[in-house]
Amino acid sequence: MAVSDFDGLYQELLIEHSKQRHGFGLQPNASAEVHSLNRSCGDEVTLRLHFDDGQVKAVSWEGRGCAISQASASILSDIVKGLPAEECRACIGQFRSMLQNRSPDSEPPEDLGDAVALKGVALYPPRIKCAMLAWVALEDALDKVEA
Repeated sequence: MAVSDFDGLYQELLIEHSKQRHGFGLQPNASAEVHSLNRSCGDEVTLRLHFDDGQVKAVSWEGRGCAISQASASILSDIVKGLPAEECRACIGQFRSMLQNRSPDSEPPEDLGDAVALKGVALYPPRIKCAMLAWVALEDALDKVEA
């Protein structure tokens, strides 16, 4: 499959996640809640972490903003479900590293599942904050739970 074919598949995946947002809708009885704002563009997310027995039971969220921030939050809610805190933090780190690597030849981490669709954001530095918004909120929520 040609690179442009993968780009098209990734774009479709992002559009799908920005319209059919997984984890959307704040669920009650959260272990932690964090509100994050991207001051450069106005995107925002409120994320609730549902954490028990050392692992993420669910992530629920609400937000508004660009398709990148909304798709990223949707994808995040799928990826981290069931992960222990340590693995969840590792995913956040891998995602951050992927977005900071602007080399077109670099291979994204396999552990990130659908989040690799956001790899192209690395080529647009102002959009990295959009993609990272929910991930930073999750990192803050994990800090609250573990404090």
